[in-house]
Amino acid sequence: MANISELDPSASPLNYYGYELRRLRESACLTLNQLGKIIFCTGSLIGQIETARKAPTRELTERADAALGADGALLRLWPLVARSQLPGWFQPYAEMEAISTYISTYQTQLVHGLLQTEEYAREVLGVLTEERLDVRVEARSERQRILARTNPPAVWVVLNEAVLHGTIGGLNVMRRQLSHLLSFRRQGHVNVQVLPFTAGAHAGLMGSFTVLRFKDEPDIVYTPDYNSGHMTFNPTDLRDRSLRYDHLQAAALSVEDSADRIAQVMEERYGEHP
Repeated sequence: MANISELDPSASPLNYYGYELRRLRESACLTLNQLGKIIFCTGSLIGQIETARKAPTRELTERADAALGADGALLRLWPLVARSQLPGWFQPYAEMEAISTYISTYQTQLVHGLLQTEEYAREVLGVLTEERLDVRVEARSERQRILARTNPPAVWVVLNEAVLHGTIGGLNVMRRQLSHLLSFRRQGHVNVQVLPFTAGAHAGLMGSFTVLRFKDEPDIVYTPDYNSGHMTFNPTDLRDRSLRYDHLQAAALSVEDSADRIAQVMEERYGEHP
């Protein structure tokens, strides 16, 4: 096992977390096994986290922070650790998303990551490999915490109706995912519109995209790809996507009618009236 003292805490958020965890544990005069017993895990797992060989979960972080009297020090590190577990090409976008004030997005195939349930996200992220799946799912959940903060960004989502019919993970997973979408009706800062099949040719035929707006920074357009994503500040691209989004919103059902359509699909396709 690598010696934690060889870790460079400035090398990565995971290294910094492991360095701090060991420092706090040793200050509390606890062995790996002793701390493990206190927070209900193995000493081996603690050692792997301290040597940056495994990422911690939020639940473990909460227990360790309390057990070590860290006064929130580990909890404040956790979002950085979670973000570092996202794909490298996606991290710059996630960092900008976290400080945005307005998010408008059009999605052709999937529910947007900020609105996904944990089990839906697990199905999406586990398509090719289940390696580190728990950590990747938790990193996505951490992204969603921006919706629960004191001043959350305004979020406007246009979903192609195909998203409601794509049976990701089976009937139960989809039923709970659509129910989760309906729950945002009670949150004024999140609005969901459905672009119906009857819209025909529309401004989103080229694919999904997201526009981020900020208080003191220029707007950003993000376009996803199979294994990468493209962010740009280019005014021409911003103007194009903004115009496309205006057309998509105009062609989509109203927020109220969209909720009715989601409820209809839940009942007819997934067998439950919300």
